[in-house]
Amino acid sequence: MAIRNIVKYSDELLRKISKPVNEFDDRLGLLLDDMRETMYKYEGAGLAAIQVGVLKRVFVMHAGKEYRECINPKIIKTEGENKIKIEGCLSVPGKCGYVERPEKVWVEYQDRTGAKISKKFTGFEAKCFCHESDHLDGILYTDKATKMFNDRDEYNRQKQSGDLPKYGKENLKKGDK
Repeated sequence: MAIRNIVKYSDELLRKISKPVNEFDDRLGLLLDDMRETMYKYEGAGLAAIQVGVLKRVFVMHAGKEYRECINPKIIKTEGENKIKIEGCLSVPGKCGYVERPEKVWVEYQDRTGAKISKKFTGFEAKCFCHESDHLDGILYTDKATKMFNDRDEYNRQKQSGDLPKYGKENLKKGDK
């Protein structure tokens, strides 16, 4: 296993659409192992293969109680509005922003052996699954953010001062980012 370099937001590779995985082999296993180690090293909740320079429809996440490997993921259905609005990304270091995500997602994906899994995620797991799925389609959270912050400290200062609405864009002025 190895720690891989994280591709940063200015790299056009992050805007490419990842290709489906057709071979569930040792190379895929090595990629997944490296991604897991890299995600934990940089303290992320998730990491898409494109973020380590691999154009495959693969991501790993540990946004809830367990670690998951998601290959060829699909969002089948969404419901509700997630109350967790603040979001960040290993490819956009030092920044965070408000993003609207669903509270519940019903998904399908494959594991490292190719076995199909159907699952329902809620809360932070749903947010993470959506965020990582977006990466596979060349979408960054900054594309969907209704307000951006230079760092968590700025966000916390504005929140504590009462300059921010409790949850996301409900009270933001049009065009406020």
